[in-house]
This record gives sequence, C-alpha cells and structure tokens, in this order.
Amino acid sequence: MQNKEMFSGLRVLELASVLAGPSVCQFFAELGAEVIKVENPATGGDVTRSWKGAGEQTDDRSAYFCACNWGKQSVTLDLTQADDRSRLHRMVGKMDVVIASYKPGDAEKLGVAYDQLRAINPKLIYGQITGYGSQDDRVGYDAVIQAEAGFMDLNGEPDGPPTKMPVALIDLLAAHQLKEALLLALLHRERTGEGAFVEVSLLQAAVASLANQATNWLVAGKLPTRQGSAHPNIAPYGDLFVTGDGKRILLAVGSDRQFGELLNVLHVAADERLPEFATNAQRVQHRARLNPILQKYMAGLAADELLARLQARKIPAGLVQNVREALAADEARKTLLGERGLQAVRQLVAQLSFHESSKPLSPPPHLGEHNQVVGL
Repeated sequence: MQNKEMFSGLRVLELASVLAGPSVCQFFAELGAEVIKVENPATGGDVTRSWKGAGEQTDDRSAYFCACNWGKQSVTLDLTQADDRSRLHRMVGKMDVVIASYKPGDAEKLGVAYDQLRAINPKLIYGQITGYGSQDDRVGYDAVIQAEAGFMDLNGEPDGPPTKMPVALIDLLAAHQLKEALLLALLHRERTGEGAFVEVSLLQAAVASLANQATNWLVAGKLPTRQGSAHPNIAPYGDLFVTGDGKRILLAVGSDRQFGELLNVLHVAADERLPEFATNAQRVQHRARLNPILQKYMAGLAADELLARLQARKIPAGLVQNVREALAADEARKTLLGERGLQAVRQLVAQLSFHESSKPLSPPPHLGEHNQVVGL
C-alpha cells in the first residue's frame, strides 16, 4: 500500500519541554513526521519526566511526560557545550521544522535562536512559544497566565475563591495556535520555498480564548463574574441537577424550543410554567427561581430514565463523570494511543480521508534512548 501519512518525510526538531511545545511535536509525529526531541542530560531532560503524582511508580517516563511525547526519538545534548552545539547545528541542516520554548534571551545564548539556525538552513520553519512575547523576559507558566488573563477570576463558585483549571489549559490553547501558525508556514514554504519564523505567546493565546467572556465586557460592558458551571448568557446551560438515584446531570438548553421540550419531558405543572421563563433572556435573569423547580422534578427520576427522555427529544444533557468513566466510553477509546503497556490520548482526533497511518506510534522515549540511532 502506498504510504499516505500526511507528513511522511518531514523532520521536526524539538527544543521544547513541558506541555505546549511537546504536544505540537507529537501532533506532527502522529501525522508521520520524524520528531527528534533534544534533552539536556545535565538537568535530567524534560522536567516533566520528574513530575510524578504522590505514590506514582513509573520510570523516567512519568505519567505527565507520557501525555505529549509519543512517536519521538530522544537525544541528549548539553547546548552550553561547544561540541554539543556543533552536533545540533549539523542536525538543523537536515530539519524542516524547529519548535522551541526558551525564556527570552536563552536561545541566543545557546546558539539556537531563529536567526542563528536560519543561517545554517534558510528554508527552516521555526516555531517559538514564549510566556509574554519575545520582548518580555518574564517567565511564563500556565498557572500564572490563568491568573493574569482572567481565567481564574471567572472559574469557581460565586462565593468561592478564584480557581485554576485542572489541566494546563493555556499551554494547550497556545499549542493549538502554534499548530495553526506552523501549518500556514508550511503552506507558505510550499508556495514560495521560503522558511519562516512564527511565535505564539501564552498570554495572547489565553486572551484570544476568552471568547464570549471577552465580548461580554468589550461589547456589552458587563464584567464577567464567577458563576460556577452556569453560563452567563444562557439558561439552563451548565446548570447541575441531582437525579433520584443521586447522580448529577448537566443541562445545556440553548433555545426556547429546547426549554419547552424540557418542561414537557419533566411534566412540569402548568402553574409552574411562569411567564418569566418564556425566553432565554428571562431565564438568565430568573435562574434562581427556575432551577429549584427543575430540580424538584428531576429528583423524581433515575438518571438513565431522565437521559433517555432528554435524548429522545434532542435536549442536550449529560452525566457528570470522572476521568475513568469518561475514558471508558466507546467514542473516547478511539482517541487513545497504546503501545508496550502504555496509553495516552492523541493530539489529533480529526478523521482525515487523505491521511492513513501505516504503523503504530512508538511509546514515549527514555532519556537519550536514540543517541546511537540518530548518530550523535
């Protein structure tokens, strides 16, 4: 069979660590690219190799490291040493893409900034992730950006403290922005033969992802506040209800038609179908009166029965599940990678008619596992 892997023959050099840059590199590996991850042996390699949960029994491939390092080769180079810098520069001449995530100024000191590598390989595409942009030398970490970009102030219960998201959401959002920029750069090179420099900052990726919460302020002049899981513009949307068998169901009613169907499904009495619930705008305003009525009727139904009724009427709703339950679902299992006893979630979940993987993705590498293979 002819190889249909989208990026077969593409060579990617990873000069990045933690989550954002490595997840972009795994994306390319999943599409058939050869990805070489450069790690510093003096510091133990990618810091996430040592980020283990309490009681975690893993080797130098921690559970965290396994989230975004599939399909790669690991080589060890200490770029503070001239010989290792020379080895890396020889590698750069054969590369198509470099992805880096150094603090501003560090790449230049190590001899791996874009201008330095472009002199070796003019067609190189260089993707850079920073915290606050290349002109700001502050250290940018996901949790800090969540605080500064407004996410923490929005997240949590109204009477509770600002709360960080339970995953490094800003890293992941920045990774998606960088993927888009790199794909544009590859298209540009295909058309012109020219290399390119692209940069994404964690802060700008975060701000761009505020979406409707940003325009609630910019357009409507309403400063968003913490509302738990409830949506500020739609009701009942994001609201949680407890069923008769003690399970939690989240509703995502997005239209007046769906709300009318919801009342019918629950057999809400006529005298409780108040005029102030007729439109979405009214329901948002009177959410505190509406939700106890809905809760009363849901408490009389088991979760399975209620969900069956809701799904039959095309009313969006779902059970609140833990991660184990979520990953056990049939559709979720299609997103999993698995090889040699390890599992993880794919970076790319889109189904592509023009891409066909010819081999399973190799598991995350041990530190320096491929030094001999790469020929250092």
